[in-house]
Amino acid sequence: MDIPADGRPTGEFDARYLAFLETITTLRPSLHRYCARMTGSALDGEDVVQEALLQAYRKLPVWDDTRPLSPWLFRIAHNRCIDFLRRRGVQSEAETLAMSSDVVDPIDATGPALGRAVEHLVTALPPKERACVLLKDVFDYTLDEIAELVDSTVGGVKSALSRGRAKLASLPKTPPAAAPEVSPLLRLYVERFNRRDWDGLRELISADARLQVADRYAGRLVDSPYFSRYDGRAVMWRMAAGFVDGEAAVVALIRDAVGWTPRAVVRLEIAHDRVVAVSDYTHCPWLIPAAIAFDVSAAPAEP
Repeated sequence: MDIPADGRPTGEFDARYLAFLETITTLRPSLHRYCARMTGSALDGEDVVQEALLQAYRKLPVWDDTRPLSPWLFRIAHNRCIDFLRRRGVQSEAETLAMSSDVVDPIDATGPALGRAVEHLVTALPPKERACVLLKDVFDYTLDEIAELVDSTVGGVKSALSRGRAKLASLPKTPPAAAPEVSPLLRLYVERFNRRDWDGLRELISADARLQVADRYAGRLVDSPYFSRYDGRAVMWRMAAGFVDGEAAVVALIRDAVGWTPRAVVRLEIAHDRVVAVSDYTHCPWLIPAAIAFDVSAAPAEP
């Protein structure tokens, strides 16, 4: 059955669509947390989740509704993560490592209580081991469930868990790498945004720049009311330069009872001394708590 062109459910598609909405309302933060750690970036993880949910929506007419929806969504998100890593060139490394012996010393399960520590280190593993360790030791899935999600066997999952845990246990305790420098263009973008200098901002942006406001808009920035929406906000807000999982980004802060609180992240894509794409994650409140490394490098001046 085709999905209606206007995106609204009709007929027998309606029940599946409502189940889909209800499930992702509660599952979305967990999906993002998983994808963020699979990709190694809270920002990339959100992009992958959105791709996965769009793919799942398109596949709703063929979804077997006698089976639970959550594992199905996790499997789609997992496959999108593998696609992302393959595009980034990680898959070849994973395939090489997969040829190594499955015989390793037994390692006790790290367990969900150490989830955040595991998430911080897990990007050192190849994709299959990374997925199995995350799904077992962070999300507490059963071996059978993991095998279905990663398209493997229980034996294969056990081997990947053993290898992954052994590698994590042997990782050297090295200090975290220093964050990269914030580009002068990003700092200038923040400065003009805080001055509400919209004409000055447009001078920094290419004429054909793309804008993505997660869950709201995707298209040309010039065709959107993006700046006027910020200008019209009733709450006190400021922008600051910062880092999210090691990537320089713009951080939107809101003034509340305790001071300036980070509420959203904006990613800029820069090429040839111009901003060529803006990704605004204002409507993704789960993104900042999911980031392993988060820092606002330049506190905003008082207005």
